[in-house]
Amino acid sequence: MLVKDVMTTNVRTARRDTRVRDVAILMCFHRISGLPVVDDDGAIVGVISEKDVLRAMYPKVDEALRLAQTPHFEELEAEYRDVLNLHVDSLMSKRVFTVAPTDPILRAVSVMFTHKIRRIPVADHGRLMGILSIGDVHKAIFKETFDREFGFEDTQITDTQNDRLTSP
Repeated sequence: MLVKDVMTTNVRTARRDTRVRDVAILMCFHRISGLPVVDDDGAIVGVISEKDVLRAMYPKVDEALRLAQTPHFEELEAEYRDVLNLHVDSLMSKRVFTVAPTDPILRAVSVMFTHKIRRIPVADHGRLMGILSIGDVHKAIFKETFDREFGFEDTQITDTQNDRLTSP
């Protein structure tokens, strides 16, 4: 099975100059944990995740070690407003791992596991084509195995997120 058979093609993205507030709204309301960051030509220039946003609110490990007392975490939560006014460029991960649409899905999984990421942009010559998550891969492998084992190839329902036909 190839990445192009499983990936999501309707991908929400951000730009470098997008406010973190707008990204947070997208992530919260659409239940997504990260977005590829693209330039005007659709080339991938970074990734912004919930973890990047939350990490900006808390002291770095070396700063925490220098503190004489435990940080006041409730006070740090108030800093969230300041983080929301930043631009994506200041928080995004600039080192982006990608896979090609023609890669086998288990190659994509190996890249994700190696780099401890749960979703990976799918790119062709640096341009965003889609995104693949661990959940997408798991569902596809489960479906294929289930269909083969129990003969459900004829029973199909529509996966509304990607408009792909899938078995129950």
